[in-house]
Amino acid sequence: MALTASPETQARLLDLQRLDTALQQLAHRSRTLPERAAVTALQEDAERIKAAVVETSGHLEDARLELGRAESDVELVEKRIARDSERLQSSSSVKDIQGLEHELASLRTRLGDLEEIELAVMERIELLERAATGARETLEAHTARRTVAEEELAAALAGIDRERADLDAQRSALVAELPADLVALYEKQRERYGTGASHLRARVSSASGVTLTGSDLEMVRRAAPDEVVLCPDSNAILVRTAESGL
Repeated sequence: MALTASPETQARLLDLQRLDTALQQLAHRSRTLPERAAVTALQEDAERIKAAVVETSGHLEDARLELGRAESDVELVEKRIARDSERLQSSSSVKDIQGLEHELASLRTRLGDLEEIELAVMERIELLERAATGARETLEAHTARRTVAEEELAAALAGIDRERADLDAQRSALVAELPADLVALYEKQRERYGTGASHLRARVSSASGVTLTGSDLEMVRRAAPDEVVLCPDSNAILVRTAESGL
C-alpha cells in the first residue's frame, strides 16, 4: 500500500528539511571558519619559527664551544710564554737563550693569531646571541597570536554548537510529532539523495529546480492529496501545497 499522510502533515516535512539544511550549513560553516584557517596557518608557521630557534641556538652553542677551545689554546700558549720567559731570565747559556727567544717569538705570533680567532668568534657569538634572542621573541609573539586565534576559533565553534543544539532540539520535537513511517521514508531519501522533502511550487521542484511537465506532472495530479509521492527528479518526498500550480 502507498504511504499516506494528510497534506498538512506532509507540509511539515518542509520544516524538517529546512532544519536539516540549516544543520548542514552549520557543519559547512564549522569546516570553513576563517578562524580555523587562521589557526591552521599559524600552526604551520610555528613549525618554521621553532626550527629557526633550534637552528640559531645550535649555531650559538657551536660558537660557544669554539670560543671555549680558543680560550683554552690562548691559556695554554700564555702559560708556555710565562714558563719560557722565566727560563730565559734564569738561563746563562747563549745557546739556550737564543732557542728560548726564538720559541718565545713563535709563541707570541701564535698567541696573536689565537687572540684574533678568539675575537672573531666572540663577535660571531654576539651576532648569534642577537639572532637567537630575536628568534625567541618572534616565537613568543607568534605563540601569543596563536593563543588569541585559538580562543577566537573556540568562541566561534561554541557559537555554532549553541546554534546546532537549538536546531537539534527543534528537530527532535518536530520528528516526535510526525508519523514514524513518514519520517523513516524522509530519512531514507535524505540519506540516499541528499534531500528528504521537496516543495512543489509553480510546478517546480525545490530540490531539483526542475519544472515538472508531461507524464510526471500528470502522475502528481492523479495522486490523492494524502498520498505520499516522490519527486521524479530528486527522489525526495514531493510536498504539494496551494502554491504547487496543479
